[in-house]
Amino acid sequence: MGKSGVPVTEGGEDAQVVIVGGGPVGMLLAAELGAYGVDTVVLEVRATTSDRPKATTVHARTVQCLARRGYFPAPDAAAEGTVSRQFHFAGLPGLRITAPASEPEPLLKETQAALERSFEARARAVGARVLRGYRVTRVRQGPEGVDVTAEGPEGVRVFRAAYLVGADGSRGAVRAWAGITADTRPATVSALMGLVRFTGERVPPLGWHRTRRGWIVTKTMADGRVLVRTLDWNGGHGDRNAPVSLDELRDRVSWIAGHDVEMASPSRLSRFSDFARQADSYRAGRVLLVGDAAHVHFPIGGQGLSTGLLDALNLGWKLAFTLRGTAGADLLDTYHDERRPAARRVIDNTSVQVALMRPGPELDPLRALFAGLLTGDEPKEGDGAEGRDRGGDGARHLSDMISGQDTVVAPRSVRSSRWEGRFLRNTPLLTESGPADVIGLLRGGGPLLLLCGERGLPYAAGARGWAHLLRVVRTETVPALPCAALLVRPDGYVAWAPEDGAADGAGLGEALRHWFGGPR
Repeated sequence: MGKSGVPVTEGGEDAQVVIVGGGPVGMLLAAELGAYGVDTVVLEVRATTSDRPKATTVHARTVQCLARRGYFPAPDAAAEGTVSRQFHFAGLPGLRITAPASEPEPLLKETQAALERSFEARARAVGARVLRGYRVTRVRQGPEGVDVTAEGPEGVRVFRAAYLVGADGSRGAVRAWAGITADTRPATVSALMGLVRFTGERVPPLGWHRTRRGWIVTKTMADGRVLVRTLDWNGGHGDRNAPVSLDELRDRVSWIAGHDVEMASPSRLSRFSDFARQADSYRAGRVLLVGDAAHVHFPIGGQGLSTGLLDALNLGWKLAFTLRGTAGADLLDTYHDERRPAARRVIDNTSVQVALMRPGPELDPLRALFAGLLTGDEPKEGDGAEGRDRGGDGARHLSDMISGQDTVVAPRSVRSSRWEGRFLRNTPLLTESGPADVIGLLRGGGPLLLLCGERGLPYAAGARGWAHLLRVVRTETVPALPCAALLVRPDGYVAWAPEDGAADGAGLGEALRHWFGGPR
């Protein structure tokens, strides 16, 4: 019997959780589990972090959740108003990603490789065992755990874990080993990407450039080379794993541009498409999926990376609490219930963007309509009051959708408070211990019960049975928190608030049992 309480396979090594895949999502999950004291092993086939150009954007809700777990500094909670940053939708400029000024920057620009290295360092610091150069060759699930066999620098190693998490990307094998089926959408477009130096006189303009044949997207890198991507509607690649040559990339750029484009010094050439897939279930017994292992879509706008990181943040505390015995009976199932719909919205909105990017002139009126929505065009003279009130709503809807700030958690019942399931924004508080804010109070990783003013005092007694887990903070009433009490999950979402008109602790104990098991 291993220290995790799970029987150990003869000659094997025990762990509470094995994570297959050490990209940024897998490393973040390892860092989260390690911070909760969970014995975690990461098996990653790559010997080192890849610097191949990938996502460079982390969106607002992901940054907000990461700040609550201490990965980024907290801003001034007393800051008023909003902060906006320019972004795009379907290649159209003008979208502004907006977030409260009391929250971190609404757009974090950082390479995927840098995030992976940062999360790996954090994971190692909290005790996670990161094993690079190991390829998983077998997974066998039983009623009490999962056997994972891997081959690497030290030969064949067998791990026996209470849970296995597949963070092995879109081409990983954990999903298939677990017998999890998936819903797929075939590719309709072909895309190429690579780092090059343009050598001729005629070069594509920087940024997003549409022609009658497709798109060319370019970005100048620090070494002077250009990251170039192409997109055309000639159908998906015959073999998405086939290597890309400089000739193929040059010919495709030239064809879309309508003239010869000379280039040299190629590296990091690859191909992709709008093929989409989503696992029908994010959990099969003791096997769970996160990131691209669970959902794949057209890579536009950095939404895939942000969605995967939110998977890790959602699963981390739920899996840790389950292993520690401080979880409600169905807590782990809520991971699928909450994260699968969120990824479905991303798959759907990226499909809409691909459709809107089709280069034909028949879509020009639709693009013009969206351009007006993105820029929040003011209603024209003669519009009624309803039209004036609605100005900019379309832009805010798209901003919240792309940035994940429209995500809410389904309430436990139809009788739930209007606060339940909402993300609690960072707010300055005056507590018994002095000034504080929401981000700082959540950094310990546990649930938080805020008791606001005199009206919150009656709820203290109902929480005593969870003193081993729950942080109870008495604070003065502030306009941003008009309710008497709030139970906040470790990820920043409200787990419970009194129903309108309630004046005692009714409902709090039920919510605590639902999320965190029985009292002690």
